[in-house]
Amino acid sequence: MNINLTLILQSIAMMVFVWFCMKFIWPPLLNMLEQRRAKIAEGLAASDEAEKALDAAKDEVGGLLREAREQAGQIVDQAGQRGIQIVDQARDEAVAERNRQVTAAEADIQQSAIHAREELRQQLASLVVAGAERVIEKEIDAKAHDALLEKLIAEI
Repeated sequence: MNINLTLILQSIAMMVFVWFCMKFIWPPLLNMLEQRRAKIAEGLAASDEAEKALDAAKDEVGGLLREAREQAGQIVDQAGQRGIQIVDQARDEAVAERNRQVTAAEADIQQSAIHAREELRQQLASLVVAGAERVIEKEIDAKAHDALLEKLIAEI
């Protein structure tokens, strides 16, 4: 193998090409690669932050759901207690109304009994007077009749 001028010129051309690539092509390529690596790193960091934010949001939503369930349970308990109170109040009012009606009915019964006794006394007095009239076969005067009735009513 002879080293001739063509080989030397090709070697020089190759060195100039390598120098040209190292000077003008290689730095922008490295710069672009570095920028790309930085963007990827930023994207991964943003992804990690978003994932952490998502986890925090899930935790917050879980807490809010727990709180909402507790509040709903409390509302249901309060409604149940209020229902029990309403039933108890209605029961108390019904008992009071029943007692009032029983008292009123007893008063009516007493009044009717007193009225019936008075009526019976008057009828009995009339029967006694009628019987006495028949026994004596004469009519008693009105004053004596009233006095006798009053006496009989007082005795009965």
